[in-house]
Amino acid sequence: MHNEHIIQQAADCLLGGGVVLLPTDTVYGLAASPLSEEAPRRIFELKSRRADVNLPIMVASGSDLETLGLDVNPYVQKLLDSPFVPGALTFALGFVTAPLVPWLQGREEVAIRIPKDETLLAILRKTGPLLVTSANRHGQSTPREVPEILAQLNGAPDWIIEDGPRLEVPSTLVNCRVLPPAIERVGMIPAEEILQLLQ
Repeated sequence: MHNEHIIQQAADCLLGGGVVLLPTDTVYGLAASPLSEEAPRRIFELKSRRADVNLPIMVASGSDLETLGLDVNPYVQKLLDSPFVPGALTFALGFVTAPLVPWLQGREEVAIRIPKDETLLAILRKTGPLLVTSANRHGQSTPREVPEILAQLNGAPDWIIEDGPRLEVPSTLVNCRVLPPAIERVGMIPAEEILQLLQ
């Protein structure tokens, strides 16, 4: 699915401060613009989750990492240049200096991913970085299909993109703030493949 009308409507909703339920290349996600004060709070309400947890970020390309002031060390660059990116690989990154954008103030670490889903990438190119987290009630697994997700959430998102079943397996999370990098969550990409690449 790569419908320009759907992409524009989703981007308009996000830039207008709405929350969008959308497919990623792993699980379905709830997305909000970090430029909105209200939308991120609504994500926590939908997930029935306390609001003091930092939400992961999705970006359209590796150049966005440096734009945000994140530390792209040689290990990170090696992963960015690998077949795993774009894809189901999340980086935990620190900052080179103080965060360059106001909405990252106070953070010491950012979980960030470049997804492979073409519709989501097209939305990200229109909106800039988005806060995107799995579309599930806190503490429960993410359902594969939209009706089950909506039944689980505490309320409804402002816009929904439905594109058939998605996986229940999240991305693999690699902490690149520590040297050598450490795998903190095993997901779609096997740990041994990442460790082999980083040797």
